[in-house]
Amino acid sequence: MCGAKAGGPDLKGVDTDGQTIIQGSVVRDGEPVNGYVRLLDADGEFTAEVPTSATGQFRFFAAPGTWTLRALVPGATVDRTVVAQQGSPAEVAIVV
Repeated sequence: MCGAKAGGPDLKGVDTDGQTIIQGSVVRDGEPVNGYVRLLDADGEFTAEVPTSATGQFRFFAAPGTWTLRALVPGATVDRTVVAQQGSPAEVAIVV
């Protein structure tokens, strides 16, 4: 393993009670993957996109509801559905 922290970025200092947070990491064979993660709404419409960090991590602040995360990395595109709730960060591991 690469030693990267599992899950999304550290939430220290973030008001998790008043936010709807979707975060996680993108990995391949246990190693972090550089690329992008898109946030698509319930209708599949593009809402936002962020690059993954050097450790494969990403974070979105979104409205409560059902979302699709689309990881766009070299050689793969992977979708994951997530239900986000205010006050309870949604942690998503995307394996490509």
